[in-house]
Amino acid sequence: MIDSQCKLLVVDDNEDILLSLRMLLKPRINSIRMIKDPRRISELMDSFQPDVIILDMNFQQGQSSGEEGYRWLRFILDKNPDVVVLMLTAYVDTEKVVRAIKAGATDFIPKPWDNSKLIGIIESAYQLRVSRRASDARQSSRSDVPLLIGESPAMRLLKEHIEKIGATNANVLITGENGTGKDVVAHLLHSYSPRSSKPLVTIDLGTIPEHLFESELFGYEKGAFTDARTAKEGRVATADGGTLFLDEIGNLPLVSQQKLLTVIEKQCFAPLGSNKNKQVDARIIAATNANIPQMVAEGTFRQDLLYRIKTFELHVPPLRERGNDILLLADFFAERICARYKISHKQFSDKAKTKLLSYQWPGNVRELQHLVEQTIILSAGNVIYSDEVFFPEAVRTEENPTTLNLKTLEREAILKAIDQENGNLSQAAALLGISRYALYRKIEKYGL
Repeated sequence: MIDSQCKLLVVDDNEDILLSLRMLLKPRINSIRMIKDPRRISELMDSFQPDVIILDMNFQQGQSSGEEGYRWLRFILDKNPDVVVLMLTAYVDTEKVVRAIKAGATDFIPKPWDNSKLIGIIESAYQLRVSRRASDARQSSRSDVPLLIGESPAMRLLKEHIEKIGATNANVLITGENGTGKDVVAHLLHSYSPRSSKPLVTIDLGTIPEHLFESELFGYEKGAFTDARTAKEGRVATADGGTLFLDEIGNLPLVSQQKLLTVIEKQCFAPLGSNKNKQVDARIIAATNANIPQMVAEGTFRQDLLYRIKTFELHVPPLRERGNDILLLADFFAERICARYKISHKQFSDKAKTKLLSYQWPGNVRELQHLVEQTIILSAGNVIYSDEVFFPEAVRTEENPTTLNLKTLEREAILKAIDQENGNLSQAAALLGISRYALYRKIEKYGL
């Protein structure tokens, strides 16, 4: 029997296949996502964080080479090597199987499949994922914590404060623009704390629908609602003794803010379907790119909750204010990316460095990392020249649009933002001035 806690993502362009898999697996797994477009894999890996991915090998009609599947397999494992990938195809031969296994796939599922064998394959895949996660936890140490690179005065001060505040149990609010590295700061705070041997549990509040907030944070008992066939532990309980990292807290609705405040104040909670409170001891680290004091003034964020999460506030400065840190980061990313693609190290010329320093970096460190990777792949030699560094063009609106229909204009703006940010929905949402969750809703609304 498949563990109900397994999070499964299925990627196949055939609606009949998706429907068949949903009918077979929905009674056995609580968390399943089905998508037809493989270009949404990155989004779902960020927001849904699947344990197992069933990946079709061909997405264009008439294709049987499997090249698309191999390409998306490489993408998935580059993004998260611990995810277990099962390849799904109607064209199984020994050569394809060997190539996919060498590339990192765990197993093959033929079309059509045997239901009992399919369930057994998924069960084994999930157990492998659990084993990898446990191994990662055993091997984790402070040296595994992401680096906070920078020697500018602002970054030196930030590092000093992280070390001092991290050693306490105080709650911390991390502020800063999208892409500045607020999640890195959260990991560092946890690594310096006396709770470092306990879990750091992250929950992205910008991606959780309001009606799922309680079940995600507090969990539920068996029978709490129609599909609750087994009990599920929530993120708060998982973080007991450790740290609960609440990312994008500015997106939390007022009703949910009250529920979170109660947990922080009373240090207890009740899973859905239970009338018994459970004690919890978790340090709270929150992060946001929103202006929380302004939200308090506007009545969209509770002042008492702000007091509870903000014993200390740490502000991560935007990249454009960090001077030569831009070059330190560019060199760091260049070294890692060259190693990943197994190519000789590349360096930026003096004029290319000047060009990097002159740019405003609206996407901050995340944008810099993406640009360095793109530049290294496209550049010709071991020295990167200024004319090989291309910055994205700003989204432009037509001076005389052909339509004034608001829905059409909104749909076009969303498509342009997603295209400009190369499919990164977090950055596209920031460009549009909305939350990631709001962007997900609009993508679903317009069928994008």
